[in-house]
Amino acid sequence: MTKKSYHLPKVVAEIGCNHMGQMDIAFELIRLAKQSGAAYAKFQKRTPKELLTEEQYNAPHPVAYNSYGDTYGAHREFLELDISQHQQLMDYCKEVGVGYATSVWDMTSAYEVIGIKPDYIKVPSACNNHFELLKLLRDKFEGEVHVSCGMTTQDEIKEIVNFFDETGTAKDRLVIYSCTSGYPVPFEDVCLLEINRLEEDFGDKVKAIAFSGHHLGMAVDIAAYTLGTYWIERHFTKDRTWKGTDHAASLETPGLTKLCRDLAATHKALAYKKEEILEIEKPQRDKLKYRPH
Repeated sequence: MTKKSYHLPKVVAEIGCNHMGQMDIAFELIRLAKQSGAAYAKFQKRTPKELLTEEQYNAPHPVAYNSYGDTYGAHREFLELDISQHQQLMDYCKEVGVGYATSVWDMTSAYEVIGIKPDYIKVPSACNNHFELLKLLRDKFEGEVHVSCGMTTQDEIKEIVNFFDETGTAKDRLVIYSCTSGYPVPFEDVCLLEINRLEEDFGDKVKAIAFSGHHLGMAVDIAAYTLGTYWIERHFTKDRTWKGTDHAASLETPGLTKLCRDLAATHKALAYKKEEILEIEKPQRDKLKYRPH
């Protein structure tokens, strides 16, 4: 039997745009992520006028009550933090002792974030077929590149892995995430066994297989970890009733704290017995074990 070893899980608190465009809320969420036990606080960086067509920019937000502007473009601009603010967030993460990371959605954002040198940069599911962006991160960024694989075919994932493998960097720098793109995702659509498929197809070609969950509760994340994903990413907010599209699929502080606690406990439990009868069992064996007369 091949024995499987487990790394201590790394929990990523995906703050994204849950700061609602306010730096004081972003700082508070960083503090709460650290207090909860997360390894990273992660944000998002967009350049709306580059990312959106003119029609998309000027269209109304598809869910009006979640909008922060008269148009979708205005909504996105309201939520956006500039690169100097991201530098402040990264500095604050370092100050409180939690890692900083961000997703980038376009070339300008990628160039800017590369300049502040985070540990890793993530490519969201929506952009993982943007090969100009992938090439920039592959060739010009020295840290890890994490790629989410929601709404992505198996052939498209293979193309991404092969693209990084062209330069021999996939094994050292590429982390791919099992993910279902929905907010929130019902349990029957989480499809945890996709983790096994990614491991079978790419486990020997990439640095790690990870899990990004948009479901409710925490039980699924424990299962994802036992399947072999030691990067666990969950959306994080202070209040799930706040205005915005991601809050409802996010964990609040008590939930993130419990998740980090339970993953750490699961890590301790995922071991083989060091001896056939453990020390803790010996008194019970002496007292309770059946002895034939």
